[in-house]
Amino acid sequence: MFTTTGSRGLYKAPVTKGLLIVPSAVAVLFTVVLSQYQGLFLNNLQAVRRDYQVWRLVSGRLVYLDLKDTFCSCLLIYNFRIFERRYGSRKFASFLFGTWVLSALVDLLLTEALKHVLQLSVEILPSGPLGPVFALFVPFYSSIPRVQVTQVLGQVSITNKTLVYIVGLQLLTSTPLMWISCLSGLVSGLLYHCDMLRVQAVLFIPRWMARCSSYLLQPLLSGAEPARDSALGMGATLDIQRQQQQDLLEQQLLQSQLSTPAPITTQLLHLRRTRNQQGLINWNRFFPSIRHRGRNARPPAPPAQPSPADRGPVSEEQVALLMEMGFSRLDALEALRVSNNDLNMATNFLLQH
Repeated sequence: MFTTTGSRGLYKAPVTKGLLIVPSAVAVLFTVVLSQYQGLFLNNLQAVRRDYQVWRLVSGRLVYLDLKDTFCSCLLIYNFRIFERRYGSRKFASFLFGTWVLSALVDLLLTEALKHVLQLSVEILPSGPLGPVFALFVPFYSSIPRVQVTQVLGQVSITNKTLVYIVGLQLLTSTPLMWISCLSGLVSGLLYHCDMLRVQAVLFIPRWMARCSSYLLQPLLSGAEPARDSALGMGATLDIQRQQQQDLLEQQLLQSQLSTPAPITTQLLHLRRTRNQQGLINWNRFFPSIRHRGRNARPPAPPAQPSPADRGPVSEEQVALLMEMGFSRLDALEALRVSNNDLNMATNFLLQH
């Protein structure tokens, strides 16, 4: 959506699609139509302690009661769909379920600690499945490569993960007590991701449940495979449409360069020369795309290519990581070969070429 960590759409992400549709629809329903029943879904920890309403630990973490929280959470969940593609729907759902349970326990421990240490009484926390959303920042920070996209004022680096953290910060500052839900989510995500106390062996989705859900819900939540070529904008002017067509042709020539480098390179140089000779305004010179920002001075040199004898075998795990970022397998293999299996160098090479 707003990073380069995966292809567009919800292909091979049925759990993510369900998390986007169902909680959003229920939140709108209880916010607009059934607002008189919102009290049943308050995350009221005081009622849990004083009146032993343990059911609120479940209901208070099922439904969002704030549309701003719903919107930010949906943006983050959509961006975190890469983990469902990488680990599979069952393991991804197990992570969400495990962190959802752990965050409920951590919430109780944190509020009790605040009450006894700082004399701060916390009665009601923000409602909704916020714990798993914040918990997903743990694998996002540890396993997604950080790739610089551009720079602001020549010093502040903007990476492929910056906007995700900005949305997370927006969600964190939406309510005064959201920091407690954030902290409990991060703690539960760290516990589950590192398998501390062997929580993964206790909190998981059984195989039979995953099979039944796949059989019943797969036809409804399955997504179509994304097309390789993006369509041109319908509202674009003629100049913009020509520019997009030339960009698309250049990208196709670059992808074909792996198999036939010499003639394709000649065609690519001819295409760029033709573009420069046209009487159209080169808007990319003034408003460069994210992928081409920071390259105005001089095109970066490709990474040094070691001799074939020095190159080791290409790691399939790193190839899978690059493919999850949206690159083709051929481009990922070539980039890893020329970078001697350096993942960061290969990612930068693919983004810059």
